[in-house]
Amino acid sequence: MSHRVLASTVMAAAVLLTATAFAQNQASAPKATPAAAVKTAPASSSAIPRTADGHPDLSGVYSNVTTVPIARPANCGAKEFYTAEEIAAGMGGARGCALPGAEPAGRGGRGGAGRGAAANIDPETGQPALAVHYDTSQFGLSGNTIVRSISLRTSIVTGPEGRIPPVTPEAQKRQADRRAYNNAHQWDGPESRPIGERCISWPGEGPPMMSEGYNSNVQIVQGGSYVGVVQEMIHDARMIPTNGGPAPLPESVHQWFGSSRGHWEGDKLVVETTNYTDKTQIQGQFITPKTKVIEKFSRIDANNLLYEFTVDDPGTWTKPWSGEVTWTKIDSPIYEYACHEGNYGMANNLSGARATEKKAAEQK
Repeated sequence: MSHRVLASTVMAAAVLLTATAFAQNQASAPKATPAAAVKTAPASSSAIPRTADGHPDLSGVYSNVTTVPIARPANCGAKEFYTAEEIAAGMGGARGCALPGAEPAGRGGRGGAGRGAAANIDPETGQPALAVHYDTSQFGLSGNTIVRSISLRTSIVTGPEGRIPPVTPEAQKRQADRRAYNNAHQWDGPESRPIGERCISWPGEGPPMMSEGYNSNVQIVQGGSYVGVVQEMIHDARMIPTNGGPAPLPESVHQWFGSSRGHWEGDKLVVETTNYTDKTQIQGQFITPKTKVIEKFSRIDANNLLYEFTVDDPGTWTKPWSGEVTWTKIDSPIYEYACHEGNYGMANNLSGARATEKKAAEQK
């Protein structure tokens, strides 16, 4: 956990160093409004805010909430984009290319051609994910309070298939072995519980960064040689060098969120992340330390950012896969996510397991 403390400390320093400039940017930023339907990358660079060194200014707080499913609904075939008229008629989301009144096409799952109910299976235990329901409206998280960008995409995953490719036989065995072990040891102690329950990471934190459903806000702080990215969920931070330094991590060093390094390609910030752990998950799959994720950040206009990514792990998927999401700037800070402080479920689950074991022993 020390790398998380270090990252948060460094991030705090970066925010303090850039507080004045950031405050000025926020004060002058227009109030967030839903984006126009975004189909391609920015066409005009004149509308893009820029920093003193000429790079697009990515600074701000963004919502990455989207109604676009990860996998393309089956009834859309190879169709990558809706028309504005189709969206107005009610197509999109889980319904896909069906009009209102027709059966929805389903969400497509997390991998392959879509696994349906498997998307609700905890990848660490192989058991159904805990169904915990919250009245999120009491926290200001209901649908009418969340800013979403409008997109004509039929799926976040791009390309003709619009779906995450199948996993390799190696990955299938890896998942099966891990699930078998965890089924036998899932109540041994905190270390055997899922990483989300342990407040280490949520599946969408990434990279690649995906909408978490709530707390789906991202803050970017941009300096001359670093870009800081802070996610509201779990409150993790990345400090990404953009000028070549410091030296890359040795191949033997692995981190939950990998090691990210960036550079500019024209008006796009390109970030390459490597050095993941074999405990890290992307879309429900435990990846290998050989995984590489490429992210691209580009401004569409004053209020919207295009986030593109490619995931390449030959030990997990049969081929690389890519996706893109539009983020919308919001007139709001991100808030503390005090996961550990409120993590009563961990103690309750383990104490319940000990009580069950004690009762079983007494009945022998």
